[in-house]
Amino acid sequence: MKFFEYEAKDLLRRNGISIPIGYGAYNSEEAEGIARGIGKPVVLKSQVLVSGRGKSGGIRVASDATEARRIASDLIGSTIKGHRVDSLLVEEKLEIVEQLYASVTIDRYARKHVVLASTSGGVDIEEIAQTNPDAILRYWVDPDVGFSIADAVSMLSPFSMNDNDRRKFATVISILYKIALEHDAELVEINPLVRTPSGQLIAADARLVADDNALFRNPIFREKSFRRGEDTPREAEARKQNLAYVDLDGDIGIIGNGAGLVMATIDLVQLFGGRPGNFLDIGGGAQVEIIKRGVILVMSKPEVRVILINILGGITRCDIVAQGIIEGLNESSIKKPIAVRLMGTNEEEGVRILHQAGINTYPNMEEAAAEVLKL
Repeated sequence: MKFFEYEAKDLLRRNGISIPIGYGAYNSEEAEGIARGIGKPVVLKSQVLVSGRGKSGGIRVASDATEARRIASDLIGSTIKGHRVDSLLVEEKLEIVEQLYASVTIDRYARKHVVLASTSGGVDIEEIAQTNPDAILRYWVDPDVGFSIADAVSMLSPFSMNDNDRRKFATVISILYKIALEHDAELVEINPLVRTPSGQLIAADARLVADDNALFRNPIFREKSFRRGEDTPREAEARKQNLAYVDLDGDIGIIGNGAGLVMATIDLVQLFGGRPGNFLDIGGGAQVEIIKRGVILVMSKPEVRVILINILGGITRCDIVAQGIIEGLNESSIKKPIAVRLMGTNEEEGVRILHQAGINTYPNMEEAAAEVLKL
């Protein structure tokens, strides 16, 4: 789950990391009012869940409130890398002496958190890695030991900075590790972490990506679990209904049980020359209600012309799936042709139920996929 910049910064602030003075704006009048209240040049930052906003024109500086209003009018409603800008973060423009980089992420190969730090902040970490890899320090954290401020100070020792600045930088890094650990973050990043003329370190930008599977133990994220900015309207609706659904750009609806089977079905459709329109996994042991909702959801997508349902019954019962399919078709106001492959637990009963309803079934994936292309 990705977080908007203002959400990530709010979490940093709660944990003691300084952030710029700033507020959210949803229209040009609000942006003008915020800029007037700040009373100095401001930065208007498009709140979209993509990186590289600045290079795409999504971050702009205004010298006064009047200019802030004009820029906000340009940005709100615009599109950045395919994402519509619905809100802005209007912040004070910082005086910058130095730009640093700090992040904590997960090294899946090492099965550990890795802490990254650099004195070359302000550009993409990928650029730093390519142009000056030695400028990035890495520290793999032993989960049995943890990561302290002393560890961070030691990590930063190769950098040329005085003891005071090094300890301030180390404090920020140790807080990032604490946030990552406590909130199951896959990434928590500050780029840049700026040093001002007064010596203060301020998070000028921030990114946060949390593990979806850990939302149940992160109450502060619970409200956000149903309103992800990157979701399509259908994906957002599926999330409310506890359906594992992803929109794709084709015209063949895909429903299956188990992520691996659904992905294999998508691959097979593509191999046969089709274009999958979605991914929908009803999960293991799905009941009638879940199957019904999945059928209705996929039927509702205008681009989908035909639906392939591929079920391999283990704990999932084929007769329950058949009943869910029929109820979904009966309740959907939109009718589209479907092909069903059923195999496994209570297969004969499931096939009988579908045949009575006039729905064709097929003994294997290949035949079902071929029939879908004909339909």
